[in-house]
Amino acid sequence: MNVHAKILEAEAGVQLVVIGDHQRILLTGKDTNQQFTLIEQLNQPGTGVPRHVHSREDEVFHVQEGEVEFEVDDNVQVLQAGELAYVPRGVPHSFKVVGNAPARVLLSIFPADIEDMFHELAQLPPGPPEFAQVAEICAEYGIHFL
Repeated sequence: MNVHAKILEAEAGVQLVVIGDHQRILLTGKDTNQQFTLIEQLNQPGTGVPRHVHSREDEVFHVQEGEVEFEVDDNVQVLQAGELAYVPRGVPHSFKVVGNAPARVLLSIFPADIEDMFHELAQLPPGPPEFAQVAEICAEYGIHFL
């Protein structure tokens, strides 16, 4: 694969809404020789993803603004701007934006290609998704809800 340097301007990237999670995909597997995916999340209080586990990816959630409650294994903690959570594959986790302000999180995922799942989920019809359909799509990418 031929990888090139990339510089992104402030609002560059692919905007997606993935089951209520507002994402801006900054770097994909094509950009990083399949090494990692980089996503910026900007979400309102109450937005979150239920408890799940990845079989293929490790994740780093770096909170840039706002407050995000993370449940990692059995530990629940609210992270503030500047704090981060590292979640290795196989570790159950969830997150939810808390507080009164939106939260901006920089999400690094190792290795890349989970962005393909996010694109697929973003194509679901508007409105509350059918959880069985979401779970089926996620399972194809090695992610299981608990």
